[in-house]
Parts: sequence; C-alpha cells; structure tokens
Amino acid sequence: MHSKLTALFQKVYGRPPEIVTRAPGRIEFIGNHTDYNGGTVLGAAIDRGVWVGLARREDDRRQFYSELAGVVTTLPSGVLARQEGSSSWINYPLGVLAALPAFDLPAPEGFDYLAISDLPAGAGLSSSAAIELASALAFLTAVGSNPDRETVVKLGRHAENHFVGVPCGILDQGVSGFGQRDHLVFIDCRGPRFETVPLPRAAHFWVFNTHTKHALVDGLYASRHRECMEAARALGVGQLVEATMPKLERARAGLSDESYKRARHVIEEIARVDNARQALRRGDLSTTGRLLTASHRSSQVYFENSTPELDFLVDLLAGGLNVFGARLTGGGFGGAVMALTTPAFGGAQAAAVADAYAERFGKRPDILHAQTGPGAQVVMK
Repeated sequence: MHSKLTALFQKVYGRPPEIVTRAPGRIEFIGNHTDYNGGTVLGAAIDRGVWVGLARREDDRRQFYSELAGVVTTLPSGVLARQEGSSSWINYPLGVLAALPAFDLPAPEGFDYLAISDLPAGAGLSSSAAIELASALAFLTAVGSNPDRETVVKLGRHAENHFVGVPCGILDQGVSGFGQRDHLVFIDCRGPRFETVPLPRAAHFWVFNTHTKHALVDGLYASRHRECMEAARALGVGQLVEATMPKLERARAGLSDESYKRARHVIEEIARVDNARQALRRGDLSTTGRLLTASHRSSQVYFENSTPELDFLVDLLAGGLNVFGARLTGGGFGGAVMALTTPAFGGAQAAAVADAYAERFGKRPDILHAQTGPGAQVVMK
C-alpha cells in the first residue's frame, strides 16, 4: 500500500509525499453500544486500513484527494465548513483539523493530502476512525508535534462527535490507535483506560459484509444514544455502566418498554465483555464464542439494531462447524457479521455461507478473512 500511495500521490500532485501514515480498521469484538454508556469493550485492530500521504505547501491551499472520490478538492486553510455530496468524505480530515485547537495543538496551513484504503467501507470496520487517526498523525507530523497515543485517539473521537456528527464513544478510535498483533484492545471507557489482551493463535476472524445500509448519521445510531441517556436518567444514574440488573428490574414498572430494553442490553453486554476478557486470558475460545453469540441475540432482541440479513448470517454461522460464535460488528442497522472460528474454517466453508445468503437475499456478501494488526503509526516522515 505504501508504494501504491506514493505512485498515486506523484500522479495526482506531481511530487512524492513527505509524510505517510496508516491506521487500521477495527473489528468490534464484543461490547455493542457500551462505550458511550461508560462501559467496557473489546476490539481488534486488523491488518487492513487507511493510508494517508501528505506534502506541505508554501501557500495556504489545502488540497484533498481520495482514491474513492477521484477528484481534488481545494479549500483555503481558513475554511472548515462541512462538505456535502461527493466531497463529504473530507469531513473526516477536516474534523481533525477543526479539533486541533481544542487540544492546544497547531494545524498545518497549506498541504496536499491523499488517502487510499484497502478497508471495505460500510462494513462495520470503522473506516471513519481509521481515516481520522491516519489524518491526525499526518497533520501533527507536519507541524512537528508528537502527542501521546491517547491524545491522537481523542482527537479522532472529537472529530467524529463534533464535526461529522456521530455521537460515538471511544471504541473505534481507541482500538485503531492501541491495536497490536495477536492481541485485542480492552477499553474501560470511563477513564478511558486502555490495555491489551492476548488472543490465542487458534482464533481467526471472518467478516461477512452484507452491503446493507449503514444509517449512523441519518439517525438510528443517534436515536439509540438518546434512548440510552433517557434510560440512565430514569434510573437515576449518570451512565448506564452505573446501573445493575436488580436496579433495572426494580424500576421496570416506571420505564417505557423501549428504555427497559436498551438498558438491559447495555448492562448485560458490559457483563459479557468482562466475562469474555476472563475467558480469553484462560485461552477459552469456546466460552468466548458463546458470549459473542449471546451478544448478538441481545442486539437483536433488546437493542434492536440488527437486521434480517445479519440475523440470518449469525444463525447460519453460530450453528456451523469450526465456529466458536458470531455476532454483528459495529453500530448495526446493516453492515457486517463477524465469526470467530478455528483455523479449520476456510474459504470453502465461507463460500458456502455466502451461497446460502445469496439464495435467501439475492446478493452475495463480501468475505474478509482478517488478522490482527498494529495500531495507527507514522510510516514515513
């Protein structure tokens, strides 16, 4: 990808990049919608992601190009207005630029910027966090800043929350920033506090992208966020992480059915994260897989962010050979299912799953066999 980025940068801008950065996509392993509720989550940085090339300019023009959009968009350095239509992808690096003053960090004035990716968009693998972190590292390197990894993670989240407009928690950026090969990232979102958890070598990830629509900014994600906040207020706690199932059951008569279901999912999901963390430390993938499937059932029934397509895949995978468990990964409302499998689960079995899905829904899902990979990094400066 480095050589591909360099060649494309030369073609578009007539010179090579001075700075190259990359940040991985992530698999939400377990902890669905727990992060903005103050809970815990486990995620895996994968070996695919977003690469950013940058070269400084002597004027104040900021030029943006992505392989997907295919056109150069030029903005003066003083313009940080949200972009629309085919240029809307620029809101991710623009959001990072807009966030820098909040962290007392300088921003580069003029530059040529280019982004490429081998991460499928809309698959619940958080290409948005990857481009935010890769952009943040590129911009900070351009001005000679070297903040700690947690600050880079928080910059990405600030951009997503306040500029892009998605009220996400720290999961996506945290996993992309702190990822390591052969490890999961555990996040206690109240700190936030980050640590890594070894992943047994017998564990493999298979992701099935349904191509169904993600509608995060369009409102469903924001609705669930609002419903969780309302449930917390009704329970008299600041965040749902402070609630317990006995407390929820005592208050059930005074809660709407919607508030009860959202709170139940989050409270029980936080417990599943902690149980999965303990199981992984024991190398117990069978128990971990059962927790993954239970997580999906809770998303399906209580959080109602699954879809018939995702449910079909989980039903098929979780009951199959060589599969420890399966669940939706990401915000839900479409996107992808992740299966945790043994090494014996191979391409032929994945293709059979895709065939069954195509027979039911008329279109094959994309299949991604992912490995764990390193977190966001500066590749060249």
